[in-house]
Amino acid sequence: MLIKRTLYLEERNSALATWSLRLALFSFPVVVLAAALYRAELLSFEPAVATMAAGLALALLAGLVAIIACIAIWESGWRGFGKALGALSIAFVLLAGPAAVLARGLMLPPLTDLSTDPADPPRFRAMGLARPSAANPVAFPEATAPLQRSAYPGIKPVDLDATPEEAFNTILTLVRARHWQILDSVPPRGGVRDGQIEAVAQTPLLGFRNDVVIRVRPTAKGARVDVRSAARYGIHDLGENAWRISKLMADLSAVRRKHP
Repeated sequence: MLIKRTLYLEERNSALATWSLRLALFSFPVVVLAAALYRAELLSFEPAVATMAAGLALALLAGLVAIIACIAIWESGWRGFGKALGALSIAFVLLAGPAAVLARGLMLPPLTDLSTDPADPPRFRAMGLARPSAANPVAFPEATAPLQRSAYPGIKPVDLDATPEEAFNTILTLVRARHWQILDSVPPRGGVRDGQIEAVAQTPLLGFRNDVVIRVRPTAKGARVDVRSAARYGIHDLGENAWRISKLMADLSAVRRKHP
């Protein structure tokens, strides 16, 4: 009787719930390891993306299996609801961020390089030497300007009632506060030389690198700040560069209003 009872209890454990949790637990280190290796520059862009995609696909599969397991458990009364719920939780943690970015990006044109001044964009100098040969070109794409104006009409220069030196120091402080990797920093020199900052910014979730160049140019009333942000790899930035430029310019304007 004891053997029969044991077999009966084992049969009432949901195999789907068990497998959903196993898949979810396996997907988590795949995604985390791929992101960590890419951040440490031990894995190049394409293998990193492929590995992350595989991990996210496993997480999605785990979530779907967990949903089926929950339905089956609800109808049959089998055990395993906790495992299915755990699998759903892991899948949600892994998929929520990328899904939100992807959903936003799919509604936007496939751009990788944006500038507040598409007609005369700030030019990469130090970045041209630092970028790997497999990266996107450093030259600003000619086809970007009309698409950018249509998709991001708010991406514009910021004119400040401040000296070029004051504007440069403010923007440099903001860049440092963001912990971007500064490759070059050239302060302005009167009307002879524009100020320029070149830095590398990484996306918060997966650590994808974006190259940023900021130009501070004197004007009759003060200084004009232009920003260009470009994805180092890929064919679509999913709106990341527009968000980065808009946030930096908004913070710049806010700081100057507080400290005129």
